[in-house]
Amino acid sequence: MSSVKPALHFGPRLVAAPTGSLRAAVVVRPRRSIESAKPLPGEPGSVYERALEQHAVLVKTLEYFGVETVVLDAHADDPYEPAVTDAAIAFEDGAVMMRPTAMSRRGESDRLEAEFERIDVPLAGHIAGPGLLDGSDVVLVGSTAFVGASARGNALGRTGFAHVATAHGYSVVEVPYDPSVPALSCVLAGVAPDTVVLAGSKVDRAPFAGFKTILLEIGEELAAGVLVLGERHVIADRRYRTAFSTMRRAGIVVEGLDLYDFAKIGITPSMLAMPLKRE
Repeated sequence: MSSVKPALHFGPRLVAAPTGSLRAAVVVRPRRSIESAKPLPGEPGSVYERALEQHAVLVKTLEYFGVETVVLDAHADDPYEPAVTDAAIAFEDGAVMMRPTAMSRRGESDRLEAEFERIDVPLAGHIAGPGLLDGSDVVLVGSTAFVGASARGNALGRTGFAHVATAHGYSVVEVPYDPSVPALSCVLAGVAPDTVVLAGSKVDRAPFAGFKTILLEIGEELAAGVLVLGERHVIADRRYRTAFSTMRRAGIVVEGLDLYDFAKIGITPSMLAMPLKRE
């Protein structure tokens, strides 16, 4: 089931610029299965009712800022299905369907592809088996596609995505990150074509030579997993107060939301909404 305004039409131009103004996105509501997810070290388990409320506030916030939002119901019992960015990445002329690492999540790409057909989102390619790559391990900044190199995914998946990204005008750079990190997009975000927010203690900094970097302190690394509303304008988890101050001093407008019941299991704002249109 999905909810979307009847006049909404996505094709053919999707993401014109990775940090451009967000105009449309797709999100997936959590199910009670979120309570079965293993929390991050030191965190309590997620509470379904709270997660559902927090997700609803996220949707209202997106709509407040003029983002047309497709809201999908989860179809399986995998607690991580609300991390919708794992299923697809949108370029300007179409979406690339990913192939998530977890076997239990492979069907999400197929279901999202069917939804894209319904709402006229064109496709630009697929990660074919045995290739594996989660969309949350891809961060587009300017004309660069940063791809996480970790135990998630595999070389075939990264190479397949690199071919598609290169065809769309992106240079592809692999970024090693600490194995304790859930995904690259949890510790890296592009907030302008030349600027990134980075958890420097969890990510190899060498690939970002030439970019302006906003470094976050140890202990607040996952605060880098912001959802970009537009250039230098983000939605962030409000629990990271020091990171808020750091970003704001760097000229970033930060909208703070309570998304704690997702943060408990390593789902950051960057993973909760898949951009469909940016200008």
